[in-house]
Amino acid sequence: MDILKHGISPFSTNLSRTALKQMIHLVRDLQLLCEHPAYPSTLNKLAPIAHFNQSHFSVLMGYDFHITEDNQAKLIEVNTNAGGLWFTNQSYCPNIHQFSTKLAKRLLATFLNEYRLFKKNKSAVPRLVAIIDQDPQNQFLYPEMQLFMQLFKQAGINCIIIDPSEIEAKASQLYFKKQLIDLVYNRHCDFYFSSPEMSAIYNAWQNQTTCITPNPRIYGLLADKQRMADWHQSDILENLLPAKIAYRLHKALPKTHLFSDLNHEDLWSQRKKWVFKPLNSYASRGVYIGAKLTKNKFNSFNTQETLIQELIKPSTTLSPDGEKFKTDFRLFTYRDQILALSARIYQGQVTNLRTPNGGFSRVNLT
Repeated sequence: MDILKHGISPFSTNLSRTALKQMIHLVRDLQLLCEHPAYPSTLNKLAPIAHFNQSHFSVLMGYDFHITEDNQAKLIEVNTNAGGLWFTNQSYCPNIHQFSTKLAKRLLATFLNEYRLFKKNKSAVPRLVAIIDQDPQNQFLYPEMQLFMQLFKQAGINCIIIDPSEIEAKASQLYFKKQLIDLVYNRHCDFYFSSPEMSAIYNAWQNQTTCITPNPRIYGLLADKQRMADWHQSDILENLLPAKIAYRLHKALPKTHLFSDLNHEDLWSQRKKWVFKPLNSYASRGVYIGAKLTKNKFNSFNTQETLIQELIKPSTTLSPDGEKFKTDFRLFTYRDQILALSARIYQGQVTNLRTPNGGFSRVNLT
């Protein structure tokens, strides 16, 4: 197998059960916050989306962590269309050709639950699922999408993988070649459905004529990078959650600010303590470690669109011959349910799937 091509590391990583427990607590604590009825009203900048009435949630979320030297789990990012679950499954079971039986059953249940919540019918089953992404056949994770298509078809549910341009809209409903689409599994990285190619999907979501998951509301409540700053700087957690949970969340969250909220010169002098992230990016695109910044690059940042996050150094994984890899950890989830645990090992500034012998890695609990 071509490890570099497939994004799977031949090495395993270690994680303490204590750190895993902290990670699981954070997932469940943030989901509790997300489902608190008063939480959306605290997010004024996202009022049109945060207040949107929706009865379901978001499949396949991902929570990414670094583990500190004193064994504390720190949240780095939340994702609403987390990729790499197929690589994760293969890192534990190298010779499988589809999701393992247990994982497949749990995955299918999350999609069915989303659809049944949407339909308000405990026995509803979608007839046609559309997995959508921009030019999906040329996406790095297209093989993973094919595995999801196989998962649905084995359950007797028709499934297609298409670009949004292939969708036809009629009366706010979505069709593919005259077939009504019941559920959209959204892999597209236009998280707020704001681009022209996503307009039909946005309209269907606004009118709640199609079950679309993940969706802009959950992205806005949990995964928009602005939320990390909101949780750190405001009293949202203290006002809405029990004191013990608010304290636990603050402990797991790195200090996070908008660039525009900090003094420009002070930030430059202290840049080595920070990571600089575009608010609207994904897959570590446009992320800079402060120590690597030039003054020209620093001055080029849009201060209203750049997030400043406390640098939490990743832990280290050693290969059998002593080669060092930086390591982060991901929990794949549905609401407060943990679906899978993976590590990603890499070299360089930020997480990537380009490091030889790097990629998604099996985790050994210690």
